[in-house]
Amino acid sequence: MRGPALLPARHGNDLVLRPRPSNREQFDAIVLGIVTEIDRRWTSRLGLVEYAVEDTPIVPANWDDNVPLSSLVRGTGGRPTRLVLFRRPIEQRCDGREELQALVLTLVVEQVADLLGIDAEQVDPRYRGEQ
Repeated sequence: MRGPALLPARHGNDLVLRPRPSNREQFDAIVLGIVTEIDRRWTSRLGLVEYAVEDTPIVPANWDDNVPLSSLVRGTGGRPTRLVLFRRPIEQRCDGREELQALVLTLVVEQVADLLGIDAEQVDPRYRGEQ
């Protein structure tokens, strides 16, 4: 690890040290910001959607395709729709926080667009599609 493990912060007039957020905490914060905004905008059409983050997907031993970055399971009956983002494969495809935010936004927007049956560009104005 390079850089400080504790970050200084001001609490009133006192300088306190707080632990640096882990990669998982930083990723969760990015996801939470994106899904909160999109869910708020589309909640009346989406219904109940559970958003989750898992470290990695479970794939069969003979899996030959690319590792999935997300999973969408449509709700049935009383079960809500579940959108899962897989943190480690997403992080491995990104060089920095900006790319990470863009990829998470892209994945969430495309999954929500699929649920709503509309173009991804309509879901969020920040969506850029294939880059």
